[in-house]
Amino acid sequence: MNKIEIPRINEHMYHETLENGLDVFLYPKPEVEKTFAIFSTKYGSIDQTFTPIGENEKVTVPDGIAHFLEHKMFEKEDGDVFQHFSGRGASANAFTSFTQTAYLFSSTTEEEKNVETLLDFVQDPYFTEKTVEKEKGIIEQEIKMYDDQADWRLFFGTIGSLYENHPVRIDIAGTVESIYEITHEDLYTCYNTFYHPSNMSIFVIGNFDLDSMTDLIKNNQDNKTFDKPNGIDRFYGEEADHVYKPVEKIYMPVTTPKCMVAVKEKKDQLKKDQLLKNDLIRDMILDLYFSKSGSYYEKLYQEGLVIDKLRLEQYLEESFGFAAIGGSTTKPEEFGDKVKEMLLSIKNDPIKQEEFERAKKKKYGELIREFNELEGTANTIIHYHHLGIDYREVFQVLEQLTLDDVNNATHEWIAEDRISICMVLPEGEQ
Repeated sequence: MNKIEIPRINEHMYHETLENGLDVFLYPKPEVEKTFAIFSTKYGSIDQTFTPIGENEKVTVPDGIAHFLEHKMFEKEDGDVFQHFSGRGASANAFTSFTQTAYLFSSTTEEEKNVETLLDFVQDPYFTEKTVEKEKGIIEQEIKMYDDQADWRLFFGTIGSLYENHPVRIDIAGTVESIYEITHEDLYTCYNTFYHPSNMSIFVIGNFDLDSMTDLIKNNQDNKTFDKPNGIDRFYGEEADHVYKPVEKIYMPVTTPKCMVAVKEKKDQLKKDQLLKNDLIRDMILDLYFSKSGSYYEKLYQEGLVIDKLRLEQYLEESFGFAAIGGSTTKPEEFGDKVKEMLLSIKNDPIKQEEFERAKKKKYGELIREFNELEGTANTIIHYHHLGIDYREVFQVLEQLTLDDVNNATHEWIAEDRISICMVLPEGEQ
């Protein structure tokens, strides 16, 4: 395996791409008790339209199918995979995001058996018409539960105001109507296309023996047969740079309104050679102005426009990107207008050198502290890997970042036609 030195923290991990295309990352940390592993595929809720493996025509599958598939992976003909993990004292879970589906566990014993179980159950799908129909009712209840949560509705209402066509605007779990369209044949189509080892990565970090874990994973994969690696064609539709709706209002049975203001990324700012730098800059700007220690947060608080700390969201991916600022407020329209005004004012009020140096040092600290947490380390490195970015580049790009870079990028980033405001309001105000 290739040894990878991690800048600034004097630690290292190992990486190898196996013959079947699977990327293996191993990060031994003998000083900790726990082991954490994540087996991830670059396949999320936005991957609805694609060309199935072995076919020539693209298809569009029902909304929410990636999340549905995640649910079904744990159920096998001989029982539930969770029982295998819990029987060894391990805690297993999974999640689906816009761009990936991941299966994971943490344990303090029998880490090799748990890694083998992780690999085996994800690479052995079992779907029948009967079990798929049974799952629909369970996911329907999950969708309805989230539909009743104001923060969730605010978040997806915001994305829906930004994007007109891109599938990021659709709830990760889909809709009640869409999940009832899913068949077990659809699940196999998605699985066979996106769960090929060449589209997947496994990351193991914690207290384990490197040589023994390496042999286990290689032997496990050598004993399985896969088709030759095949590139995946994905389609996300045409999308304008400007927002779909400048203002969106959602009415719900809430007592305290909520508001979120978001900036949509221009497509040319999502190119691989710019994405990492922009990701760091957006994060520094949001923190500098809108965190609890930020100058704009203080103004919002003093004017009675914010009740508690602000919710800061940032996503920069290959096909979409946005940053959002939101929170509970008794004056949602004033909050929205004020935050929008603040965002636009950043362009005309360049960051000073002292502020830049402080934000840069804080970002360094966050990156280094992240390596104290097994889950955070694994998830972050996998995230950048799916974007085609070597995690070591994060430190290099941050090191080379200048004040002019930040001010120039900020001027390019924020524009009035790329800002939207979404509000969740009490039903009585409709």
